[in-house]
Amino acid sequence: MSATRVLVLNSGSSSVKYQLLDMRDSSRLAMGLVERIGEQSSRLKHTPLATGGDPREWTGPIADHDAALKAVAEELSKDGLGLDSPELAAIGHRVVHGGKTFTEPTVIDETVLAEIERLIPVAPLHNPANLTGIRTARALRPDLPQVAVFDTAFHTTMPESAARYAIDVETADAHRIRRYGFHGTSHAYVSRATAKLLGKAPEDVNVIVLHLGNGASASAVLAGRCVDTSMGLTPLEGLVMGTRSGDMDPAVIFHLMRVGKMSTDEIDTLLNKKSGLIGLCGDNDMREIRRRVDEGDEQAKLAFDIYIHRLKKYIGAYYAVLGRVDAIAFTAGVGENAAPVREAAVAGLESLGLAVDDALNAVRSDEPRLISPADARVAVAVVPTDEELEIATQTYALVEEESN
Repeated sequence: MSATRVLVLNSGSSSVKYQLLDMRDSSRLAMGLVERIGEQSSRLKHTPLATGGDPREWTGPIADHDAALKAVAEELSKDGLGLDSPELAAIGHRVVHGGKTFTEPTVIDETVLAEIERLIPVAPLHNPANLTGIRTARALRPDLPQVAVFDTAFHTTMPESAARYAIDVETADAHRIRRYGFHGTSHAYVSRATAKLLGKAPEDVNVIVLHLGNGASASAVLAGRCVDTSMGLTPLEGLVMGTRSGDMDPAVIFHLMRVGKMSTDEIDTLLNKKSGLIGLCGDNDMREIRRRVDEGDEQAKLAFDIYIHRLKKYIGAYYAVLGRVDAIAFTAGVGENAAPVREAAVAGLESLGLAVDDALNAVRSDEPRLISPADARVAVAVVPTDEELEIATQTYALVEEESN
């Protein structure tokens, strides 16, 4: 296939993140962000990496996703990288929820769109925005292959024993209630990159991946396949996050309804936006929390300790699920940058073969690296995630396959 460029689009409810990559060498040609779509103060920031030019930024009203993508296309055209380029092979779209249906990247047609729409009830914040981005991009380039890459796809290899909740089967099936997992493109990329860092094939390595950002999730990856993950029907389950509670007794919800007289919408907002670190100490930025901890702030220390306690529980649980662990990989904003989190997460787990080297852990780098002692039984790694490259790689591979 002569065309080698892939445009990756990540459409949120009021934003569009994008990257243009050349798949001959996985290089980035351009990247940017449109935010506050629908407001008078919308902002577009575009970085022309291919030309080495300075970032361009402007603020003004962008009415909707159609206008946003047209603005992106215009910025790309200024660098000779427009959507009308014959070198553009495909557009890859991040779609958060693919349910059980989509287990791999999929070329988008009307049937695929209808199924993504059918899944809106289990992803009400994400799938509608993803659909809007897809429809707009298809209208701009109806002749171009457009591929959906699903956050949930990597986790569809989980056995039923991990994916099922212990509730009435008929009720669960009727309402598609099961554990789907999220951050799948990150977990897929990082698990493979960790194997590469160890000089092994993915099928020869068992990895616990810890994706720690404002949203956070863990996965147990056995020989390249996900066998368990911390997020469930929605991205609310699992680890303590920036604003989300993670695991909690479901009866808390009934208690808040009966005793606290809270509505379902109020509880939804509480658990998704006012819980986690921000609910515990008023901050969801780990750098600020650590600064407060170092100054002796007891509330910040308790929030940090709760965060680490939950993280350790998942490390131990997934160690048991995998039986043998070759590596633990930290990734995403907190995982890649917060050395105190990595140190605390494995502290006391020496009997499991886990330890970090203080000097290696303190190093700041954008490269994948080991932070465990040379003689450690289990490698501890920091692996910067690259979800856009993962989406582009999966998109290009599928389009190449279909064109042959």
